Amino acid sequence: MTGLAAYAAHEEESRGRRYTEPGPAYRSEYQRDRDRIVHSTAFRRLVYKTQVFVNHEGDLYRTRLTHTLEVAQIARTIAQALALNEVLSEAICLAHDVGHTPFGHAGQDALNECMMEFGGFEHNLQSLRVVDELEEHYADFNGLNLTFECREGILKHCSYNNAVQLGELGERFINRRQPGLEAQLANFADEIAYNNHDVDDGIRAGLITIEQLLEVPLFSEYHREVLAKYPHLTGRRLVFEILRRMINRLVTDLIESSALRLRESAVRSIAEVRAQPKPLIGFSDATRELNHGLKAFLREHVYKHYKVRRMTAKARRVVSTLFDAFLSDPSLMPDEHRHTSSRLESTLGSAGRARAVADYIAGMTDRYAILEQRRMFDPGERT
Repeated sequence: MTGLAAYAAHEEESRGRRYTEPGPAYRSEYQRDRDRIVHSTAFRRLVYKTQVFVNHEGDLYRTRLTHTLEVAQIARTIAQALALNEVLSEAICLAHDVGHTPFGHAGQDALNECMMEFGGFEHNLQSLRVVDELEEHYADFNGLNLTFECREGILKHCSYNNAVQLGELGERFINRRQPGLEAQLANFADEIAYNNHDVDDGIRAGLITIEQLLEVPLFSEYHREVLAKYPHLTGRRLVFEILRRMINRLVTDLIESSALRLRESAVRSIAEVRAQPKPLIGFSDATRELNHGLKAFLREHVYKHYKVRRMTAKARRVVSTLFDAFLSDPSLMPDEHRHTSSRLESTLGSAGRARAVADYIAGMTDRYAILEQRRMFDPGERT
């Protein structure tokens, strides 16, 4: 790509793919990454995976797929403004949740508890596992064989014990180095998207009201601004006008604050970016506090709401009962997963069997997990 800053991810300086392939004729390597992600099975499943509200509770709530598209849209804007690699940023965002469990964070927490004695479960690590191992499309290799830079961005968090097993990709967690700027901005695009759409979905679900949100400084500022311009505006239009201004504020601040840090740091390459003591992409102090206030409100009034807690309890029950059943008898899983369990158990022991079960459950959509539990435990349900 032309017009990229010196510190952006330049394709000619890429660390390449795990398996060597001929270069693409009419697209860049990062475009190839993006296209492979969009065509993956795990990406398609995101349409039926929960963000906060279970998919069957309503057609208009965000799912993992619509969330992912919102994240990618925000990331492209930020990348373009900072002269970073827009295509790589988009690819990272499109893949960042492909390893997420059904039932959102409730499913992830439940599966992590089930896997605790077998190394735990981290959804970022699972996303990497999906693109490195679990997708089955190509004759020459497992996974999607993405570039190092895309894989680096997918792995947002990683424990030390897992990092030591990841070779070059795990070094930054061990040596406390930074990822590329495209990976850094993807983290913030994710946060901006989910904070603001959780406000929208929370209002739509009747968990929170505009009156409650007025205690959030970021929301109340734009509530006043919108009503000053449109004094009779109510309902969905009012909410949307406020939220779009909130998103614009966060995105604009992130761009301007990050541009300032980049100038002050005087970095001239992605290698120098990685050597920095702290990330260079981030909010100003004032906006970080405003964003923190919004997150705190959502944590208290949405994520701890009794209706969300009920969904969480149901999700934990579904995930844990399925895990226990399949772990005790892998023959209950479909043939391909049963064969994988046998193969992994032969090399890794009980941890291998557990990992195969976790892979199967993590790949489920919400409705498939619910149906699978019925098949397993309801005598009247067809198998």
